[in-house]
Amino acid sequence: MATVIDEGNLLILKLSFWEKIGGFHKDLKVSKDNLIRKTVLADPWRAGVLKGVRAPGAAIPFVMLIGTMRYKGGKDFTAIYKRKPVVVYEFKDYNFKRWILTQ
Repeated sequence: MATVIDEGNLLILKLSFWEKIGGFHKDLKVSKDNLIRKTVLADPWRAGVLKGVRAPGAAIPFVMLIGTMRYKGGKDFTAIYKRKPVVVYEFKDYNFKRWILTQ
């Protein structure tokens, strides 16, 4: 399961082996200065938080969503499992506008 590690001035998104394969991505790093806010949502599938098209990545609706969600104006990295709560990290001046991760 994806884990966010707070290391000095960096936030590191540590992905498992299967998340790296399914999401076509390696671990992500971002400066804490780029973090705008961190929020928790109960059900990302229904909350309207997901937008865009998954490319690349893997998905089974309401079971898992791993990878990049692309939309007009940006992209998000997701690692969502089942109907569990998620943490949404919002960033400025970074490749991804948001990380959306199951807790």
